Order: sequence, then structure tokens, then C-alpha cells
Amino acid sequence: MTALDGTSTKGLVLRPWQDPALPVADRVDALLAEMTLEEKVGQLGSRWPGNVMGAEQGGEPQESQESREGTANVAPMQDVFAASGSVPFEETIRHGLGHLTRVFGSAPVTAAEGAAEVVRLQSEVVKHSRLGIPALVHEECLTGFTTYGATVYPAAIAWGATFDPDLVERMAAAIGRDMRAVGVHQGLSPVLDVVRDYRWGRVEETMGEDPYLVAMLGAAYVRGLENAGVIATLKHFAGYSASRAARNHGPVPMGRRELMDMVLPPFETALVEGGARSVMNSYSDVDGVPAAADSWLLTDLLRDEWGFTGTVVSDYWAIPFLATMHQVAADTDEAGVQALSAGLDVELPDTLGFGRHLVERVRRGELPESLVDRAARRLLTQKVTLGLLDPDWTPERSVAQAADVDLDSPDNRALARELAERSIVLLDAGTALPLLGEGRPEPRRVAVVGPCADDPRTFMGCYAFPNHVLPRHPGLGLGVDAPSLLDALRAELPGAELIHEQGCEVRSEDRSGFAAATRAAREADVCVAVVGDLAGMFGLGTSGEGCDAEDLRLPGAQEDLLAELAATGTPVVVVVVSGRPYALGEVSKTAAALVQAFMPGEEGGAAIAGVLSGRVQPSGKLPVQIPRGPGGQPGTYLQPPLGANSQGISNLDPTPLFPFGHGASYTTFAIDSLRISDAEVPTDGEFTVSVRVRNTGSRVGEEVVQLFLHDVIAQVTRPVLQLTGFTRVRLEPGASALATFTVSADRTAFTGRDLRRVVEPGDLEVFVGASASDLPCRGRVTLTGPPRHVGVDRRLVTRVDVEPAPGASAAQQGRTDAGKS
Repeated sequence: MTALDGTSTKGLVLRPWQDPALPVADRVDALLAEMTLEEKVGQLGSRWPGNVMGAEQGGEPQESQESREGTANVAPMQDVFAASGSVPFEETIRHGLGHLTRVFGSAPVTAAEGAAEVVRLQSEVVKHSRLGIPALVHEECLTGFTTYGATVYPAAIAWGATFDPDLVERMAAAIGRDMRAVGVHQGLSPVLDVVRDYRWGRVEETMGEDPYLVAMLGAAYVRGLENAGVIATLKHFAGYSASRAARNHGPVPMGRRELMDMVLPPFETALVEGGARSVMNSYSDVDGVPAAADSWLLTDLLRDEWGFTGTVVSDYWAIPFLATMHQVAADTDEAGVQALSAGLDVELPDTLGFGRHLVERVRRGELPESLVDRAARRLLTQKVTLGLLDPDWTPERSVAQAADVDLDSPDNRALARELAERSIVLLDAGTALPLLGEGRPEPRRVAVVGPCADDPRTFMGCYAFPNHVLPRHPGLGLGVDAPSLLDALRAELPGAELIHEQGCEVRSEDRSGFAAATRAAREADVCVAVVGDLAGMFGLGTSGEGCDAEDLRLPGAQEDLLAELAATGTPVVVVVVSGRPYALGEVSKTAAALVQAFMPGEEGGAAIAGVLSGRVQPSGKLPVQIPRGPGGQPGTYLQPPLGANSQGISNLDPTPLFPFGHGASYTTFAIDSLRISDAEVPTDGEFTVSVRVRNTGSRVGEEVVQLFLHDVIAQVTRPVLQLTGFTRVRLEPGASALATFTVSADRTAFTGRDLRRVVEPGDLEVFVGASASDLPCRGRVTLTGPPRHVGVDRRLVTRVDVEPAPGASAAQQGRTDAGKS
């Protein structure tokens, strides 16, 4: 830290805001009192150093020839990108700066190079501003730290498939440690959007279609990142994933009740249970109101009702989009006023709407200075809390650990492998899996075909650095060691001859490679066909931001390739590596086995190969359904009665091919002996649900026990089934365990006709099993007493306890405490 005259503070009397002995609020008050209006406004902005037209450095929207034709919004978007970063850096920081944007995540730099750039930029910020207040440094961390050479973990949809909050928390802690070591203060993750339509390109960034699953995993991620000293940013607040026809940035035709019951619970839980210190607005408008200008969402609900005290940061260029995209503001200046008034605190990635015009408006009496103070106070509080205003802070000290950090350490890779293995979903072992053991002869010749067989980029999400930035630097490879599935199978099956043919590309309709692929399959004992997605940005991939799908057919010619492979008569094991669920109804009729891998990251090849061979016991569960047909609607199991099969009233059957929560294993489990503690429970009480879980097979394995409730009669329509608790149970062959769920009546609350959250008296059906359609245990409990309105103090989490079943020996117990909800 430097004094006001630029000299070291060593030996000088500390200013109050520099004194760590004072309460944080007092330090912030003292600093605000010292600051000019220009300096306070300066804290509300950001700068993306070296960014050119937004997209070229960071992977945000790019104008292609295809997008230029017939797209009315392209020109206004490009105007925004052109303005972003056009002001010289020295001018941007003259009165201080709130955030530095993606120093590590915009171009391939080593940890040492990135740290050196952080030091350089922070030194400039401190030197050129009167009070020497450093900036916060933020980065993306959707599949790990988005920088060159950092571990690429599985995509968030794969976290959902683990049903394992503890594992997700450990991953987030590892990501946070790496980021903090190189001077990063804030991570733009987790994504808490609840999937409402599988065609949306960003399904891969979500943790699934169930609010409770997303809430539990999201809160775990937040705890891991925050405990590592990095601010977690909840996004996208709120409604982004429910856009009309699943189009990115599309309007959201959703009422307040659906928003409150299906979309908002993960955000509330991540704040209350996780302790997140930042929220990022959604690009979308819900029922005509853009989130960036929604005072009900950003202030009335988030602040006044939920008690959030952190910062709301804008999604990139969301403020100027109020003028250019939503057209609710005359220009970017007016958009800035609307966003600030609604409760948005910091503009990312560059200062446009929160510029000098705010100063002029305050001085003309057109904007209360209290709104500027409100936002600046929130950001300065975080800077004080992070130690950026302590007297011993220096740019160099902030990155002191950078020289020692290994961004793709063996520990990171082991964690990535564990996540990948737990996320692989065995949809159907069929007649072909596992390839080794189970009484089957070891295959001598294996055909490995398909566009995802020998391309590890297909294992990675659109915000993984190899797919997000490195396509613009083709000579650098992936930056990490990421064996393809073909490579991994060579190591997994050393005694077999492997024949590889691509067959077709991910997106192309070209079928010229079919003949070679079918010839390879015909000459093999078994064929492993690897199909699915290649993530990209804004139409450059089949999954990812701006890569929305017209329907749920496998991209390009892939389904036709599978049909021709099946026609050879060789058993075909279909492995789908994707960011969204695809319709597999026709594929399932001829496949000898089906495996779903949701973008499993750099260790995905070994994880999939291990599941195929049988070395890895599959235990992943579907966080989304697998539809039968390509229409795929409705896109979630959380349907009211009219959304279920209407028994002939409609000719369309929405029953999925594989339901939410489904996942097979190479052993078998039984869930039985349901016990419910009370037949009647007051609306302010709780009850317990217990079941016995048994491993009835011959191999050790893990089962995910899932508790669902159904509100039989309510004042508004309620889902036919809704997840209320879950836990992983690991059991040795023949072992059993007792899983007990403690359910507060609060967990049955919903938004009533008056838009207040209520716990109603009445009957609840209780279901426990291994998926939304495999529910052998069924019971009923009745809530009694008056209706009870509940708020933010209600119980959000179902406690789960797992212990050996009576009579189980110590040798049989296994590990029974992983992944509790």
C-alpha cells in the first residue's frame, strides 16, 4: 500500500481505512468520507486489459457471416463491443477502478506471466489513482480455473451426475486455492440455472433440472471457493435457462410463481448455506422486465428479503444491452442509471454504463448520490475484507505464491479423475458391458469409432480454456495432458487390437467415412461408438453458450452412423459424450449397451474406459432425463399433472427413455423397509423417513438413494414428483445400511396464489428409490394445523444420516456417508 503522496506507509500513521484493528464497516465509512464523487464512481467500473471487440480476446459474441445475415441485433451488439475497452487504460483508472477482468483467461499465459501482468496492472491502478485502492481481479472458473495449463475438471452437468456435494466442494476448494495463489479474488461461478429446456446451449454449464439438486451442489461449490478465500459469484440471476424455445438471450415467458419455486431456490440456498458474496445478473428479461434493471429482483428480494450484503456484478455488457438488446433505455448512459437504481453495483467487463455521466447526473440533481454510495460501499467492503487496503498489501505480495503453484498438479488430476468416474452414467449395460469379466470372453479386436473417440476436446465444456480461448491459438494444443478415449482404451485393454475410424465429424452431414467405420465394426468382436458434442461459443460448437439446438437429435450425421454400425451385426456399445441429453429412443433399440458421459474433463478418457472395462464401478445418476424422441418436451420431470402422460388426450407421450436420477451399476441394490416416523405432523414440525439399502450383487458399489414428495392437493398445481433429499451409500456385497431423512415441513413450502410462500396442511405422498421412476418405497404423511407462511429463515436442507443396518458386520459396512444432502 502507498500513502497519498506515493511513499511507503511503513513508519507512517495509518489512515483509518488502512487500520486492520478497526471494524470493517468503520474502515469503509472512513474511506467513503475521504473519496470524491469521481472516485466513488470509479469503483463501480472495470477494465478488460487488451480486450479487442470483446469476442476476440475472451470468447464472447463473435459476428460471423452467418449471424450478419438477417439478424437485427448484430449491429447494436457490435457497437457495444467496439466501445468496450476503447478508452485508454490510464484514463480508465484515473479515479480508481473496481475490477480487473480476466488477466489470466483471455490469452494463453503461464501462471508466472499472468501473475507478472497482475502486478503490473495493479501497480498502475495504485499509482495513478489518488487513494491507491487496488482493483479486484476476477476470472471464470466454470470447469476449473479458465487459464492456460490449468486442470480442466468435468463440466457442471457432470457434477450434477455425481449427486455428491462433498466431492464438488473439494473440487471448488482446489480451484479456489489455485486462483488465490496467483492473485485472483473473485470467480464467476457457480451457474445455478435450473434446466427447463434441453435444447438450450448452456445446459452443460448447469447442474441439472431439479432445484434441490442444483441448490445442494451449488452451495457446496460456494463453500469450497469461499473457504479458499475467493469470492463466489452466483449466476445467472435469474431465469436465463427458461428462455422461449431455448434460444440464448431469449425472453422468458415465466410467471412470478414458477420463478420463485423452480428458479430462485438454488440462489437462496447458495447464499444462506454457502455464504456466496457476489451475484451476477441474467441477460434475460422475465415477463418483460430485464434482470439488470429489475429492482424487485436485485433489491426487494435479494437484499430486503434474503438479507444479501455482497455485490451484484453485471454479466458482460448486460448494462448497454438494456439499450441495444432489450430496448428499455434510450442509450448506454440511461441504461447505467436504470441498472444502478435497480441494485446493480459493478459493471463488467469494461466501464460503459457506469461511466463519468453518473457524476454529471448527480451534480445536476438527476441521480441521488446515495445510490453511488450504496454500490461503492458494497465493493469497498469486499476489498477491505480481502485485505487489499491493509498497510502491508502490495501488488507483489498478492501473487507471492504464484512461483510455486502447479495449476495442473497431481492432486488436481486425481480429483478430476474422481469426479469424472463418479459422473459417468451407465444407462444400460445391455449384453456387452463390462467388456472384461462377467463371464464374457475378453474381446480380441475392438472397433473404436465416432467423432468423439479420438478428440479430448469433446470432454471439455465451452468455458474450458482449450475450447474457450485456444481455438484462436491452434499451435498450442490443449495446454494440458488429456488422453482421448481411444488412447485410454489402448491402456485399458492392452491385450486387444484396437481399430479406429472416425466415421463422421461432430457437426457435419458428410457420410463419406461411414464405409470405413462399418468395415472396422464388421471385423471386430465389439464396436465402441463414441458420439455427442464438441463445445464452442456462439454457433461454433454443438453445445455451449449460443450453441442452441433446434431439436434433440444427435448432431450432424451421427445417428445415421450408429444405425449403419448396428446393421453390421457386431455388438455396438454407444457412448454419448455431450453437454445436453439427446434423444436416444431409436438408438436404444439396436445398441448393445448405452453409456452417458457429460463432458467429463481432462481425465474423462480414463474414466470412461474404466467404466467400459468394468474396472470402475459406475455410480453416476442422471441430473436430467434422456428423452425418447427429438422433440423432447417437456424438458424436465418437474411437471404438474397436466404435463404428465395425458392418457390419450394428447397423442404425444412425454415419458422419458431414462428418468431423472437413473443410473445402472455392475452390481444390484434393493431399497426397502420404509418407515415414516409420524402419520401426522404439524405444519411447523418435521418427520423422518427411513429405508434399508442392500447390495444384493457380487461387487462393491454405490447407490444414490433419492427421496421424493408429492403434495396431493394444493391451492396451485404442484409437481407430480419433486426431489426432497438424496444420499450416496457405498456398500460391500451383501452389506446393508439404514438411510434416514429428516424432513422439515418447511421443505414442502411453495408459492401460493397470493405469491407468499406457504406450508399448507394436507396429505403428502412419500416416495424413496433409485430414480424418479424406480420408487419401491411409498408412504403418506399428513400435515396438520393452520397454513403457515415462511420466509428466508425456513429450513432449506433435508438432513440425511446413514448408518449400518442392524446386524451388519464391520466388514460389511463400507463407506456410507458420502454425498449427503
